[in-house]
Amino acid sequence: MRKKRARQLFEKLEVFDAGAKGKAVAKAPDGRTVFISKAVPGDVVDVLTTKKRKAFYEAEAKHFHTYSPKRVEARCEHFGICGGCKWQHMGYEHQLYYKQKEIENNLRRIGHLEFSDPLPILGAPRQYEYRNKLEFSFSDNRWLTEEEISNSEKIVNRNALGFHIPGMWDKILDINSCHLQESPSNEIRLEIKRFATEKGFAFFSPRGKTGLLRTLMIRRTSIGELMVLIQFFQDDAAAREILLNHISGSFPEIDSLLYVVNNKANDTIYDQEIFCYDDLQFKITAKSFYQTNSEQAYVLYKVVKEFAGLTGHEIVFDLYTGTGTIACFLARLAKRVVGIDFVEEAIEAATFNANSNNISNVQFYAGDMKDIFDDTFIEAHERPDVIITDPPREGMHKNVVHQLLKLGPPRIVYVSCNSATQARDLAMMTEKYEIKKMQPVDMFPQTHHVENVVLLEKRTLQESNSKNDL
Repeated sequence: MRKKRARQLFEKLEVFDAGAKGKAVAKAPDGRTVFISKAVPGDVVDVLTTKKRKAFYEAEAKHFHTYSPKRVEARCEHFGICGGCKWQHMGYEHQLYYKQKEIENNLRRIGHLEFSDPLPILGAPRQYEYRNKLEFSFSDNRWLTEEEISNSEKIVNRNALGFHIPGMWDKILDINSCHLQESPSNEIRLEIKRFATEKGFAFFSPRGKTGLLRTLMIRRTSIGELMVLIQFFQDDAAAREILLNHISGSFPEIDSLLYVVNNKANDTIYDQEIFCYDDLQFKITAKSFYQTNSEQAYVLYKVVKEFAGLTGHEIVFDLYTGTGTIACFLARLAKRVVGIDFVEEAIEAATFNANSNNISNVQFYAGDMKDIFDDTFIEAHERPDVIITDPPREGMHKNVVHQLLKLGPPRIVYVSCNSATQARDLAMMTEKYEIKKMQPVDMFPQTHHVENVVLLEKRTLQESNSKNDL
């Protein structure tokens, strides 16, 4: 049996930076980097290690000798346990500074990329209640606080409706109030939990794979339309009807009340049939991707439009188009736009959105990007003058990068929510393309996540040869 490493106590470490995954950064006496949770640059703190590696430690803050002037009081009662807003205790202006710093460091250190004069990050006007979508999980065995564990009184009700504890797939923190989504998000969640508990409906057991209620999604569009989706594990039509009828009657402002019955091992709904309760209609589907901060999404799309530099004569490809928001946003400035995404329901929504806005010069196609984006597809739709690519966090498949290089459009606008994978992809393109502009956009206040938009322009033959000679 492998021995468990003894935890080490390091005293009076000076926190000097904020690093990946929202961790604060200090140096241990032996020179290793220490990644610390719940600390802020400028703190002087004692830490207890939780993990030891060759080049670094991970540690928890245990005692503060000096508090950083960058600190603020966290608003949320669940801060430090939930894990969703790891930077709530740091002033927003400092959050923006460290987000920009991480992007620039990733592009330089991971991608070994050259760029000058990056544009300053665009902060969000709203630091709370900015998310248009939240997903919660039901559990019959909620996470207990240290106080509850040490208390001798028996806990009768262990039901929870909230978020996963970081790194623990079977542990759910019951949420009283979340500050990331505006009203009536909290009211809907709390009433569903109250009513389900009152009726004795079984909450999901992650380990036992039993129970009626599995997940809850609450989604709001930019024009105020409200969608609620309940995921059931058991197919109990009578219980389902009682709950959905109560939700519909209690919250008439809900525009789309949906449900899915999913008894497979995981709770993803991409391969599940979704049913509308009361035959309600919606424009953004429950399965499709859409930026979770509507206000900042508009800021992001304006940056993409500026970087694309359209004159009305260009063929534009929008890779990973989602519900077609960028494609539709650019369509009136382009000759034609072609959008591709792997989620069929998202493509259906994109087509619907284009038709609803009387946009006729866009076409949308569903398929795995690495397979559909090939020579045959290009021949059928003309060679693009501009390519917009907005991949998921894991970045682009190498086949997609190779196809981009093969096509060689004059401009590529790369939108990314993960500057590390963006740097990796850009490094593969540096022989043919150079970074002309870079604009970070903060979509996710109180977290370490950030979007980054990079404009690539094709090098001249002379520049490419010069690059190869280096």
